Amino acid sequence: MSVAFTREEDYESQAADLPDRPISPRPNLVTASGLAAIETELAAARAAYGAAQQQGGVSADRTAMARATRDLRYWSARRASAQLTEPEPEADKVQFGRVVELEREDGRRQTFRIVGEDEAQPGQGSISYVSPIARALMGRSVGDVALVNGAEVEVIAVRL
Repeated sequence: MSVAFTREEDYESQAADLPDRPISPRPNLVTASGLAAIETELAAARAAYGAAQQQGGVSADRTAMARATRDLRYWSARRASAQLTEPEPEADKVQFGRVVELEREDGRRQTFRIVGEDEAQPGQGSISYVSPIARALMGRSVGDVALVNGAEVEVIAVRL
């Protein structure tokens, strides 16, 4: 048997044994939009799993089946552990689900929405509640100063 065939088989079996996606040990707090996104991902994972089964499952494409199974396990676990969390009525405090505007020492202003781990997209203005900046700002009010990565930031505004 050629080494090329052996290696191809090895690659396929390695791809079929995908490790599980890591699941955070922290509470799975989610906003309403985060819960909807998890449900969308779960539906997509179910559809991918069904499609992989229809295409022959393990005998046809072990990688597709492994990926679908892994994603289905992940999103099922995230949906089962999701805790829908709404902001408290105190509008002036930085908390989960709120948008906070801050000013850095150099005068730059940044705006972030504090959300769950699965829905965080810093490039689009949302950060996880477990990120260092969110942890430093939680519970602060407009005018408060917090230390983030050795630099001070001031809370300028808090809103929904």
